[in-house]
Amino acid sequence: MDVFIGPFLKLLLTIIDLYIWVVIIGVVLSWLSMFNVINTSNRFVYMINDFVYRATEPALRRIRNVIPVLGGFDLSPIVLVLGLILTKDIIFRIFIKFSF
Repeated sequence: MDVFIGPFLKLLLTIIDLYIWVVIIGVVLSWLSMFNVINTSNRFVYMINDFVYRATEPALRRIRNVIPVLGGFDLSPIVLVLGLILTKDIIFRIFIKFSF
């Protein structure tokens, strides 16, 4: 049983890590587009921005419903990343506690 749980745990933690990077990329893209550093009418940039928006917006919207935007500063990505890091730690500790 441990043979299957180890790779599954590694896959789950890797997926959470990748999602954290998608959230960070979304924040950076929003800053770059806000300051007109990147051209959002470029098809490639638009596709990346659309993917990041669709991947992160459902989770960020739920957080924004609880935590309002403070003076134009959105705290929801920070809360989401901290929540994902906490989730990773909890999953890892549960695995260590129940592994044989």
